[in-house]
Amino acid sequence: MASVVEYKGLKAGYHCGYCDSEGKASRGMWAHSMTVQDYQDLIDRGWRRSGKYVYKPVMNETCCPQYTIRCRPLQFQPSKSHKKVLKKMLKFLAKGEISRGNCEDEPMEPPMEDAVAGDAALINKLDIQCDLKKLGDNLKDSLEREEKKGKSAKKEESSGLIQSQDKRAKLGSGEPAHSVAVPVAPKPGKGADLSKPPCRKAKEIRKERKRLKLMQQNAAGEHAGLQAPRGPPPSFPPKAKSNQPKALEDLIFESLPEDASHKLEVRLVRSSPPSSQFKATMLESYQVYKRYQMVIHNQPPDKPTISQVRLVPVSFEDPEFKSSFSQSLSLYVKYQMAIHQDSPDECGKTEFTRFLCSSPLEAENPPNGPDCGYGSFHQQYWLDGKIIAVGVIDILPYCVSSVYLYYDPDYSFLSLGVYSALREIAFTKQLHEKTPQLSYYYMGFYIHSCPKMRYKGHYRPSDLLCPETYVWVPIEQCLPALESSKYCRFNQDPGAVDEGRSTEPDRVQVFYRRAVLPYGVYRKQRRDAGEEADVLQYASLVGQACSERMLLFRS
Repeated sequence: MASVVEYKGLKAGYHCGYCDSEGKASRGMWAHSMTVQDYQDLIDRGWRRSGKYVYKPVMNETCCPQYTIRCRPLQFQPSKSHKKVLKKMLKFLAKGEISRGNCEDEPMEPPMEDAVAGDAALINKLDIQCDLKKLGDNLKDSLEREEKKGKSAKKEESSGLIQSQDKRAKLGSGEPAHSVAVPVAPKPGKGADLSKPPCRKAKEIRKERKRLKLMQQNAAGEHAGLQAPRGPPPSFPPKAKSNQPKALEDLIFESLPEDASHKLEVRLVRSSPPSSQFKATMLESYQVYKRYQMVIHNQPPDKPTISQVRLVPVSFEDPEFKSSFSQSLSLYVKYQMAIHQDSPDECGKTEFTRFLCSSPLEAENPPNGPDCGYGSFHQQYWLDGKIIAVGVIDILPYCVSSVYLYYDPDYSFLSLGVYSALREIAFTKQLHEKTPQLSYYYMGFYIHSCPKMRYKGHYRPSDLLCPETYVWVPIEQCLPALESSKYCRFNQDPGAVDEGRSTEPDRVQVFYRRAVLPYGVYRKQRRDAGEEADVLQYASLVGQACSERMLLFRS
C-alpha cells in the first residue's frame, strides 16, 4: 500500500518545554499510512513521527533547533560512563548489588517529543477526522487502476524516478504483512531480540577456543624449550589481548553465574499492527508508562497559582491570542474530559495508545530484510518475569530509529536510559549481520541549545544532519559552530545544494475524488492559488522522490 498523507502546514508560536518560551515552530502532516522506505527518506530530511503525526521543525525560526542525529554502531566504542552502566547492570543481575549513587542516566523526556507537545489537542482531533477507513476502499480501487495504467507508462518516466523505484524494489514489495511472527525467545544462533545476557554468539565461542588453543600451544612450546613460530613470547598473548578494548556485545552479554540473583530478558514485539504478544502484555506495559509519567509530571512539583487575568481579542491577528492559543486549547480539552467524566487513567491510555502504540508504518517482510521484518516495535525489558522498561523503536531499511523510552522509576538506579540505548546499538549491529544496508542507529533530535539534551552527542561516532543540504556531518565538526549560533548549516561547501529537492512539483502524486493523479493535472481542475502554495511547500519539504511516491490527500 502506498503512503497517504495530509499536509497540515505551519504551527508556530507555541510553548517550548526546553527553554520555556513560546517560540516553537514546526510543519507537520498526518500520515494515514506510510511505507518504511518513505519514512526512511523523510527522517533523512529532518522529519520525525509522534504516533501518526509526522513533523519537521522550522530550523531557522524555532527557538530550540532540533538536529537529526545518528550513531554509527559498526564503529561504536562505549565510553567509560557507558561501561560503568553496563557493569552496574551485570553486578545487579549477578549479585543483586544496588548502586544508588550516580545514576549516569539521561534526563526524562515527555512522550510527545517537545516539538509536538503543544499539538496534543490538534493530534487528538486529527485522529478522529483523518480516519483511514474513510479512504481505504476508494484508495485501493484507485491504486489498482493506476497500477494497470502505470505498467505502460513506466518506460516514459524520468531516470530519477526509476532509480527511486529500483531502490525500493530491493527492499521488498512494500505490501503490508497480514501476520507477523516475532519470537519471544531467539532461535539458536539468531533472533531479533537480543534475548538473555548470558547468551553468547557462536563466533565469540570460536574465537575463545582459538585463543585457548594458541595459549596451550605456546605453553607446550615453552616446556619443550621451543617457541611458537611467528608468534610473540608465551607471556605476551594474554597481555596484548587485555590491551584491546572489549566490544559492546562482550560487555552486555558477559556470562552470569548459574545462581545469579536476577534474570533480564529483552523481547521484541510488533506494536503496529499489534502482535499477539503485544496485545497480551499491553496492560502491563501501560502500567509502567503511567508510573513513568507520574514521576515526570511531579518534577518539580509546581503549585498552581493565578498571578494575573488577561483580556485578549479573539483574533489570530492579535499576537498575544495567537501565542496563547495552544495552551488555551489544551485547557479546553481537559475541561471537556472532566465534563464527559473521562478518568485520568482513560485519558492516559488514550495518550499512550495514540503516541506510543499507533504508527503509520506498514509492516513489511522482504526476504532480504531482517528476520523480524520492518515497521514499528516495542522492545520490552523483562526483569524476573515483569516489565521494567519499554523502548519504542522503528526498524527501517537503513537504521533502527529510537522513538521513545519509558521505565519503572523504581529501577532508575540501573540507568535504564543509557542501558537501553546501548542495547539498541548492539541490536542494530545484530540486524546488520543479516541485512548489511541496515547499519545506523537514529536517536531522534539533538538539541545543543538545551544543555540537558546534549547527552545524545555522547554516543560516538555520530553525525548530525545538515538542515539545508541534508548531508551527514560528523558531530565533532558541528559543535564549534553550534557554540556560536543555535542555527547552523553544517555543510561547509557554499555551492552545495539539496540534491533531493523538489524540481518537478507537477509530478507530486495527489489522491483526489477516488483517483490518483499528478499535481499538474489536479491543478488545472482546481485553480486555487492558496492551495498551490501549500502543495509547493509540501513538495519542497518531503523532496522529489517522496513527493512522487507518497499520495497527498486532498478533500
